[in-house]
Amino acid sequence: AASVLVPVEWIKNWEKSGRGDLLDLCRLLSENKSHGSSTYRDFQRALYELSHHVINRNLKPEQAADVLNDISEFREDMPSILADVFYMLDIETTGLEEKSKRDCFTQLVLACLHFLSDTILKERLDPETLESLGLIKQSQQFNQRSVKIKTKLFYKQQRFNLLREENEGYAKLIAELGQDLSGNITSDLILENIKSLIGCFNLDPNRVLGVILDVFECRPEYNDFFISLLESYMNMCEPKTLCHILVFKFKFYQEPNGETPSSLYRVAAVLLQVNLIDLNDLYVHLLPADNCIMDEYKREMVEAKEIVRKLKVVALSSEKIDKQEKEKEKEEEKVEKPPDNQKLGLLEALLKIGDWQHAQNIMDQMPPYYAASHKLIALAICRLIHITIEPLYRRVGVPKGAKGSPVNALQNKRAPKQAESFEDLRTDVFNMFCYLGPHLSCDPILFAKVVRIGKSFMKEFQSDGSLLGITDQVLLPSLSLMDCNACMTEELWGMFKTLPYQHRYRLYDQWKNETYNSHLFLVKVKAQTIDKAKYIMKRLTKENVKPFGRQIGKLSHSNPTILFDYILAQIQTHDNLITPVVDSLKYLTSLNYDVLAYCIIEALANPEKERMKHDDTTISSWLRHLASFCGAVFCKYPIDLAALLQYVANQLKAGRSIDLLILKEVVHKMAGIEITEEMTMEQLEAMTGGEQLKAEGGYFGQIRNTKKSSQRLKDALLDYDLALPLCLMIAQQRNGVIFQEGGEKHLELVGRLYDQCHDTLVQFGGFLASNLSTEDYTKRVPSIDVLCNEFHIPHDAAFFLSRPMYTHHISSKYDELKKSDKGSKQQHKIHKYITSCEMVMAPVHEAVVSLHVSKVWDDISPRFYATFWSLTMYDLAVPHTSYEREVSKLKVQMKAVDDNQEMPPNKKKKEKERCSALQDKLLGEEKKQMEHVQRVLQRLKLEKDNWLLAKSTKNETITKFLQLCIFPRCIFSATDAVYCARFVELVHQQKTPNFSTLLCYDRVFSDIIFTVASCTENEASRYGRFLCCMLETVTRWHSDRATYEKECGNYPGFLTILRATGFDGGNQADQLDYENFRHVVHKWHYKLTKAAVHCLETGDYIHIRNILTVLTKILPYYPKVLNLGQALERRVHKIFQEEKGKRSRLYALAKCYSGKLKCRKSYMVPENEFHHKDPTPENAVASVQNGPVGGSSSSIGSASKSHESSAEENDKSMERSQCGVKAVNKASSATLKGNSSNGNSGFNSSNIIKENDKEKGKEKEKREKTPEARVLSKDGKEKPKEERPKKDEKARETKERTPKTNKEKEKFKKEEKAKEKEIEKESFRERDRAKEIKSKENVKEGEKRPVSGPLKSPVPRSDITEPEREQKRRKIDIHPSPSHTSTMKLYLIHTPSPLIKSKERETDKKELDKSRERSREREKKDEKDRKDRKRHHSNNDREVLPDLTKRRKEENGTMAV
Repeated sequence: AASVLVPVEWIKNWEKSGRGDLLDLCRLLSENKSHGSSTYRDFQRALYELSHHVINRNLKPEQAADVLNDISEFREDMPSILADVFYMLDIETTGLEEKSKRDCFTQLVLACLHFLSDTILKERLDPETLESLGLIKQSQQFNQRSVKIKTKLFYKQQRFNLLREENEGYAKLIAELGQDLSGNITSDLILENIKSLIGCFNLDPNRVLGVILDVFECRPEYNDFFISLLESYMNMCEPKTLCHILVFKFKFYQEPNGETPSSLYRVAAVLLQVNLIDLNDLYVHLLPADNCIMDEYKREMVEAKEIVRKLKVVALSSEKIDKQEKEKEKEEEKVEKPPDNQKLGLLEALLKIGDWQHAQNIMDQMPPYYAASHKLIALAICRLIHITIEPLYRRVGVPKGAKGSPVNALQNKRAPKQAESFEDLRTDVFNMFCYLGPHLSCDPILFAKVVRIGKSFMKEFQSDGSLLGITDQVLLPSLSLMDCNACMTEELWGMFKTLPYQHRYRLYDQWKNETYNSHLFLVKVKAQTIDKAKYIMKRLTKENVKPFGRQIGKLSHSNPTILFDYILAQIQTHDNLITPVVDSLKYLTSLNYDVLAYCIIEALANPEKERMKHDDTTISSWLRHLASFCGAVFCKYPIDLAALLQYVANQLKAGRSIDLLILKEVVHKMAGIEITEEMTMEQLEAMTGGEQLKAEGGYFGQIRNTKKSSQRLKDALLDYDLALPLCLMIAQQRNGVIFQEGGEKHLELVGRLYDQCHDTLVQFGGFLASNLSTEDYTKRVPSIDVLCNEFHIPHDAAFFLSRPMYTHHISSKYDELKKSDKGSKQQHKIHKYITSCEMVMAPVHEAVVSLHVSKVWDDISPRFYATFWSLTMYDLAVPHTSYEREVSKLKVQMKAVDDNQEMPPNKKKKEKERCSALQDKLLGEEKKQMEHVQRVLQRLKLEKDNWLLAKSTKNETITKFLQLCIFPRCIFSATDAVYCARFVELVHQQKTPNFSTLLCYDRVFSDIIFTVASCTENEASRYGRFLCCMLETVTRWHSDRATYEKECGNYPGFLTILRATGFDGGNQADQLDYENFRHVVHKWHYKLTKAAVHCLETGDYIHIRNILTVLTKILPYYPKVLNLGQALERRVHKIFQEEKGKRSRLYALAKCYSGKLKCRKSYMVPENEFHHKDPTPENAVASVQNGPVGGSSSSIGSASKSHESSAEENDKSMERSQCGVKAVNKASSATLKGNSSNGNSGFNSSNIIKENDKEKGKEKEKREKTPEARVLSKDGKEKPKEERPKKDEKARETKERTPKTNKEKEKFKKEEKAKEKEIEKESFRERDRAKEIKSKENVKEGEKRPVSGPLKSPVPRSDITEPEREQKRRKIDIHPSPSHTSTMKLYLIHTPSPLIKSKERETDKKELDKSRERSREREKKDEKDRKDRKRHHSNNDREVLPDLTKRRKEENGTMAV
């Protein structure tokens, strides 16, 4: 409720202070004289409350009248205000039952009559009240008189006697108005004459006024004269008389076929502009009515939307389309000639004379853009804007060298003022554009002017959003209504390119998704555009790209968003449209390309689209199609890449790596960098050369014309500072794919996403390294410790990003040193290069120390670690064959050009010059690389002595080397896989101290199951390449004795004895001889077969897929042994038989490998040709002595020969040899059997001897089961073994249970068969830890013993039950040995993979308790046997280097899951 202005306290204290307070209040409220203000209403309220106090008898009427008299001095309109108050009180008191209040009111009015006129009271108060006051005699008589007066004033018309009017008077009037007015004749003179004529000839003044208006219509050039005349004439008439006469004239033309003349509109507009008439008085009498206009607008909008709906539903034939187009043309013709609309005619006239205020008022009464949709109105608005912006356009908009046609200003002082500055433009002109809307399309010249002014406006007011609003509401919608005007789009792009892409895309979004639905004409245009786009896309092929490309270009100039939206929808469904569509887009303008980029990003970010197929294992085809289209179109055309790159970065930031497919395609197409796992060995070799060799021979398609596109990509990355953030986020996302994105996703999909993420990192990093300048790259990439510790980038990715930086630094430092000292000697250059390396890499050596725990650096030095990760294949070897191949290709091309008679001479000359230049580049590049490799090798030769420290054990050194260097890098890329293999070979060739080549190769080949199982598909392929290169080296040494003696004979890597202090020279007896090496190679082949069969037997999709991928990669060098190949072939054959019709991918892989394997059969050899079987390769690999120098050691055992073997045993052995699967399954029974060592600190020779002796018993039984162990002579008997001392013979007899007679053998075989069945069931769930050891055994009295086999399970475990084995395995698992952890296990900890749970874990607790007791008894017995054997070996000064797989089992307690 409103507050009380005159409170009761004032009335109570009236004489003291109340009267004064009221006067002060009224004086204050009287300061503002305006009637519309709040103070005026408060003043009225104060008077009302004062009077109300009188009525309520709180104040005497005389007192109130006295103060009201004083208040009347404050305002001149006081009587009128007080009369209004009395009028309200009169109404309130009339119906009251209390007559006393009515009497008080009457007394108050009577008291005020001395200063309040009775005339004003007669106007306001009721007649009965006036009668009671005595102001009138009778109220009834007063009412009658009032009615008569009103009737006379408002209803009675003054009639003129037309018979008394004389025509001569009107004739003279017309003559007077029609005379020449150019002289000294003034309106005042003419008005006096008109008055005389009216009086003389008794003319009707209203008809005279009508005649004046008629003459005004006919003489528009005397505008000022007639306006002055009418203003003077209207002073003698009533104000609305002129409007009534005009309305009468307009109504005359409102007949069905009537057409209002434009002259009448003009006269009405002029009269409105000079305020002789009021718009509201005239507007209501004009046709059509506002509600009719609104109904018409709504009906047309519904019809337009119905057209769009029909186009979406019905597929019309071409004939029907033609008919429909003709019907549309007819409709348009009809629309161009609308019925007479007097409101629009008046609006047009107002716009023509520049009366914007009244025109704006009329347009506000109509639907949005209804008035401007009529062409005449739109042109009138455009004409007015032309005039308004002319001075500003001449100053800032006219292009250099252009003149243009100046626009003359209106000769009307009341027209809008012209814009002289951008401020005038913003305040006045932009408002006009808002009423014009999309219909600026009718004036392309004005469109161009506005855009040109807009360019200058944006430079000065970059942050002002008013021009963007005009662009959204006017410019872009108008472009849609233009008829394929390419010039306008280019003009608009000149303004748009100054805006950031965020603002541009906001405009495109409004244009595409909102503008087309809000305008009647645009709804129809959208339907027509979709219709034409369908017509084009149905007919577009590779053959007709040019004609239909032109049609696409024309359509895109006006409505690019609608067109591209439809095209992209078709591409997402049909990928065969990508190539023709990309080729057809060459007729687009710059603005259209920018809109295309926006449409692509919008389609990619569509939340309604599923990014995965229904099986959730593959990326949806629509996303792959769009990514492919992205790469092609961004490469071919100059489209801004910033938004697309930012989109990918945002997706990565949100933890979504699927969209990396887009970046991968863009980098591939724009930079020519291809990432594929299907590279041939020739391509892989070419990738190890220089940039030119990579481009010519490293990719499937020859990379050409990528210089400009790669430069655009590089500029976009640098301008928006996205190069490093993208790299870092991609590297981080690799683990995010598994641990964040993985979740409940299918394992195969996770692997694919991981591969995609990794491949994109390699591709994108390679692009940056090859395209960014040294300064740009080094400025952006932080140091290695910052990458790893602060950004948490995995080490392999961190070195991948840092590697080019080191190369650049070393190269630039080397060039500086060469310039400072111009010595030309090669030795001096090498010294400078080594100095450069030291200066650059010294900080790196310090930085890498923080990447791992300090214990790591006890075995390998930071220098070695940094050297390994900083080099590439380019640094290690020169691919001479690839260079020669590419040079020969170029020579052939040049010869073909010479022989081509049809080629024009100029073209022939250019082609030959190109080939010759390429040839020179390749030869120069080869020479440069040769010099570089020579310097690098010299540097490595000087560094090698400080590489491997081996402070703990030699075994641990190899473990850390494989874990931290080889395994992470060999699966990083295909070239890195080759690099790792070659680096191992280089370390061997350099005769690096403390590096055992045998240990390294043995670790790599011995057990690949878990490595294969933990790989993704692409990693498996790269791991296969790595194994292939390693096998290539091993095969080269295996195939030729001279090669082996030359490359391995005197090398420390092949020592069978390694002292604790390192290599002290040794002697020839310490080296592994050629035949023993061949045995070891056979063992490696067997191990690979066993691992392959194990993976194939698991039935797991990932295991089978990965091992088939690995086997395919190593096929050139494995299998080489016939029986192993046959076993593998049978298992693979079984796979593709089982997977036929089920898992199609596995079926295809198995079928493919099976076919290739059959083709390689001719290259396989029998086992006896692969290696001579008299010396068994069990102990070919010596174990490292880690104790004191003088400690006892074991010697290398030699293989013994067997003399007797029954024919039955021979047959069984050969049968098992043919069945490699069973052999592998049986061999797996040796898993985790003999792990009694906890591997705490360094182990001395006595421990090794104990372990060796323990294995001898096991190996004897295994040799009886293993087919490969039986090497038969020509007569079918086994070859004799060397004899052993009798003492050792007895010790072995207590350990082994070798059958002596045929009955015992048969009994033994039956037992073995039963056990084999049990072992087969669990073979694929256990890892084989069986180890082979050579033994020197002399059989007393010529007794023949079987030759020990390399891989089969020993029989002595047969009396231990499965629960006992389980208990032992668990016991070992509880006590891990970090210092002796195997390479494979450590690497698996680094990249964990799911392992298969053992069935034995389901054994109940009672059986386990019993097995523990038996196990303890057995261990005591074995310990006693070892001590007995130890005495025999204590005199030897060499220690046996056991097989690596055995070492992992004996020394390491962390082998279990």
